Amino acid sequence: MARNDALLRLHKTLVNRRTELRKRLGMELDDLSRGKGSRATGDAAEAAFNSSGEEISTQLAELEAKELAQVERALRRLKQGTYGKCEGCGTKIPVIRLNALPYSTFCIACQREMEADGGWGQGRGDFDWTRVTDGRDPMSEREVNIADLEIDLSK
Repeated sequence: MARNDALLRLHKTLVNRRTELRKRLGMELDDLSRGKGSRATGDAAEAAFNSSGEEISTQLAELEAKELAQVERALRRLKQGTYGKCEGCGTKIPVIRLNALPYSTFCIACQREMEADGGWGQGRGDFDWTRVTDGRDPMSEREVNIADLEIDLSK
C-alpha cells in the first residue's frame, strides 16, 4: 500500500512537472520565434553575444523538450500499469530512485550497465557506427578548410 501511495504522489509530481515544462518551453519557443536577440546591432561583439544567447536558449529548449517527452512517457506508463518497473530486468524500481528521477525507466543496476556499454547494452540497438557515412565514398579522405566552417555574423 505504501508503494501505491508513493506512485500516486509521483503521478502528481509528474503532472506538475509536465505543466511547468510545457509553460517554460512555450515561452522559450515564443521568444525564439519572435527573434529575441536578433535585432540589428552596432558591432560584431554584440552580434556574437546575441547569437550565443540564442544558441543557449535553443539548447535549453531542446533539453526541456527531451525532459517533457520523458515525463509524458512516464505518465503513459502509469496509465498502462508499467510505471516503476525496470525496462531492462523487469524488477520494481525502488521508490527512492523514482523520487529522485520520476521518469526513470531503469533500475540502478540496469542503468549502470547501459552507461558502461555506451547506452546500448545487451543487444538493444547494437550498431556499427564506424560504417556511418555522409553519402560520400567512405574510403576517401576529405580535406577540411577552416574558412569553410566560419560563420558570417554580419548578416
